[in-house]
Amino acid sequence: MKKFQTISTVILLLLAIGCKNKNEKQATQTGAVQTGGVAITATEMETASAIYFDRCAGCHGATRKGATGPSLLPDGDGKYPATKVLGSVGLRAFIENGTPNGMPEWRGILSEPEIELLTRFLQVEPPAIPPLEMADIKKTWNLIVPVEQRPTAPQHKRNINNYFGVIMRDAGKVAIIDGDTKEKLAVLKTGFAVHILRPSASGRYFYSIGRDGKISMIDLYPAEPVVVAEVKTAFDARSVDVSKYNGDKGNFLDKYIIAGGYNPSQFVIFDAQTLEPLSVTKTSGEACDGAKEFIEEARVASIVASHTDPLWVVNVKETGMVWLVDYTNPQSPNCTKIPTERFLHDGGFDADGKNFMVAANASDKIVVIDVPNKKLNKIVKVGSKPHPGRGANIKNSLGKLWATCHLGDNRVSFIKTDEGTGQWTVVKEVTCPGNGGGSLFLKSHPKSKHLWVDRTLNPDSTLNSCVDVFDVNTFKHVKKIKTPEGVNGRLVHIEYNQKGDEVWISAFMGKQSALLIYDDRTLALKKVIKDDWVENPTGKFNVYNTVHDIY
Repeated sequence: MKKFQTISTVILLLLAIGCKNKNEKQATQTGAVQTGGVAITATEMETASAIYFDRCAGCHGATRKGATGPSLLPDGDGKYPATKVLGSVGLRAFIENGTPNGMPEWRGILSEPEIELLTRFLQVEPPAIPPLEMADIKKTWNLIVPVEQRPTAPQHKRNINNYFGVIMRDAGKVAIIDGDTKEKLAVLKTGFAVHILRPSASGRYFYSIGRDGKISMIDLYPAEPVVVAEVKTAFDARSVDVSKYNGDKGNFLDKYIIAGGYNPSQFVIFDAQTLEPLSVTKTSGEACDGAKEFIEEARVASIVASHTDPLWVVNVKETGMVWLVDYTNPQSPNCTKIPTERFLHDGGFDADGKNFMVAANASDKIVVIDVPNKKLNKIVKVGSKPHPGRGANIKNSLGKLWATCHLGDNRVSFIKTDEGTGQWTVVKEVTCPGNGGGSLFLKSHPKSKHLWVDRTLNPDSTLNSCVDVFDVNTFKHVKKIKTPEGVNGRLVHIEYNQKGDEVWISAFMGKQSALLIYDDRTLALKKVIKDDWVENPTGKFNVYNTVHDIY
């Protein structure tokens, strides 16, 4: 499969360059443009920067130096071709068609003028990213409801543990839904393109972080949840988490939160009750491979909170360094840096909650960090561009296994995490039906016999509109879940309810987006939520499961 994907990408590249050369020759003959010349106005540059930030920066970097996706620099970087060589028509071929390695096709998602503008934008130097210092961050802090004015107990009889926070990415909103009754409790304006939600250790608050770096703190105690504080942590961000440790080193439950910046490359620690900024730490530095290469754009990818120690696991993408950030002194945190592999992305804990499994997706590897002992345990080779989300923990005759899906191929790899023969190796692989990868997330639950895998970024519409379900005991493919009648678009992000007997999936990027709720035992569709307030839902986070790292 990997050979097929590589050949397909090479063919597309050759076709793109061929189209570009032919087009430039014709253009020169007619005098329409100069060979290699590109024009873009200041207004167009601003518009193109916004489109690129929204759609492309996550994989290719805000400064276009690449990570999960290749670099997109006018003169190339020695590994990938110069965008000026590809030219407008060559770049268009990739933008419109995508690649088998996980880049979606943007034809039909971006408009024709937007695609044309991007082809020119990618041939000029990327705009510089300004700094964002502590003084700037403090100016954005907005304490809307002080702590003393908030209720001291829930103002309702609902089960907060089964609340769902649902991201409506393009609308810049978060919906709070009662998972027991399926009622919408609130739709709240938050940051642009919210990436994740993390609940406080107590489950009382949700913290959302938008790709614009804005954190919104949502209080779930009122009958109608409300935003009680806001702050901006970066210009581009992805990750946030709360302090979860309560042990012999102190009680830090819900005391601090941390947010990681893509740009500027830094993390910021805040008071978890008010969002008051406490400290800023830059993550720029040398790469993990000893090449003595200083990397300025060293973006914070994922962050998770340890349950066994007063620290956060901070994964720095470009350097391949895992930082263990001790928050007992939040104004000057002590950081242990562990060299691993480039380019770190997302991951989650094993079933015992001690080893953190993170994808180095450009290296096709999973990095295993022993958090209590602050050391690298293992680096495991898996498939092409692993993208596990937080991964999935299952247990069967092979032992305790942690699973990842892939952007670059259709494999699901199972790594043995408990002691014994085969620990920290891939002991089983299954394949999702259909060519190519495109998987973003997979999910299981301790009370479930199923593993659910999406194919969101596969360019084939018959695959990206489905979710594959496997039996965790036999590894057999059980069913392909398809979008129901009256709903269309891509299916993305699987989340269980607190009991582990329901599965929630988002249908987005279609004409009729929706939330789909399935019975995990029978795999039957139970409910479709597609009211007017549902606007392209993506990630969904159950309070109980997210607090306790159940996946």
